[in-house]
Amino acid sequence: MNLPIALQDLRVVNARITYRNAPIHILEKFTFKDLNNAHKTLLEKGELDECVIIQTCNRVEIYAVAREPDKQKLIEAWASVSGLSNEDFVNIIEFEKDNEVIYHLLKLASGLDSIVIGEDQVLGQVKRAFEFSLKNRYAGSYLSVAFDRAVKVGSKIRTNTGLNKGSVSIGSMAVNLAEEYLDDLKNKRIMLIGSGEGASLIAKSLKQRQVRFMVSSRTFERARSFAETVAGEPIPFENALEMFNDIDLIFVSTTAPYYLVTYNRIERARRTAEKGMMIFDLSNPRTVEETVATIKRVKLINIDQIAELVEKNRRSRKNEIQLAEMIIADEMKSLDKVLKRKKVDPTVVSIFRSVDNIRERELKKTLSILGNTLGQQEAKTIEQLSYAIVEGVLSTPMKNLRKEIELGNGNEEELVKTVSKLFKYEEKY
Repeated sequence: MNLPIALQDLRVVNARITYRNAPIHILEKFTFKDLNNAHKTLLEKGELDECVIIQTCNRVEIYAVAREPDKQKLIEAWASVSGLSNEDFVNIIEFEKDNEVIYHLLKLASGLDSIVIGEDQVLGQVKRAFEFSLKNRYAGSYLSVAFDRAVKVGSKIRTNTGLNKGSVSIGSMAVNLAEEYLDDLKNKRIMLIGSGEGASLIAKSLKQRQVRFMVSSRTFERARSFAETVAGEPIPFENALEMFNDIDLIFVSTTAPYYLVTYNRIERARRTAEKGMMIFDLSNPRTVEETVATIKRVKLINIDQIAELVEKNRRSRKNEIQLAEMIIADEMKSLDKVLKRKKVDPTVVSIFRSVDNIRERELKKTLSILGNTLGQQEAKTIEQLSYAIVEGVLSTPMKNLRKEIELGNGNEEELVKTVSKLFKYEEKY
């Protein structure tokens, strides 16, 4: 009788494309439109045992369990679902295995891997992604342990630290400042120019406040893709320039190598304007001409001013980040033991099942030999005795096996192999 999944065969892997390597208009190409189909294709073509997909405007991540994880097969499966080529993934995909995956998942759920450190939204996204996979049986017991712990750690860090308090990104800080100056943003006409990482943070902050805004980019396709993925009402850039006379607040966050918002454009648009205008230039290099600040009733705030405030905020949160990392480190130790036990469980279960088959076979032989000399109660007593013997013989060595695996002295694989050989009973002997 062959034993299932050996310790060395069960691996957890993570393949991801995030804001760190891809701007939003590029990242959008790697998203899965049909999550059910994506899971099924990845499981089949990627030769995976379990799969969870986390997909947000800033990342697409695949968490999987496989006996022999193959990066190339996983990329090919991903490419086939997204309609891309394998070459599209070069220099853009990150791939990790085992403890590195678990550590990344805990950091992700805690908000330490987000653009905005400590953000709350990602915890819900992690939870919903796992619940979807579990409900549809794409995830199993191994990922269940990892994701359950990740959600609990994320909640614990937000409860026991101040990691998620206050603004820690240039985008969110700019929206906070705009709110202080202009009071109720819901009654203002707001325009966002840009479709990259910085623009996505601004859009998130506005969306969280349920504030409507227009979004424009140098190409309308980028603006439309950004609006579909993040938020906002897309408008062509040419139209945006013509609307400056009726806009209360402009956020500019692009990588253009020239001025998009010039003195002449703003001055001409504001000649007959009765209300004021606020402009945040969060681009690097700057894309709003500095002389715009001299125009009457126009207030310009640039990225350097915001960055200084953000840095003060980050310094004040340094202790909270360190505390969060300590909580994650402690959880990693605990979770490592649980997952090691999880890996050896199939072997333990199989051994008990094999021995129980022998118990049942020998019990039937014995009862057949004794025949009518036994009453019903005596036969039941002998059966209970057979169960007790199996439990008594196996419980201590199996408990010790689990303990050795948890200690992780470096010989786990050989130990499981040896135990598997010792208990590899043939169907007939």
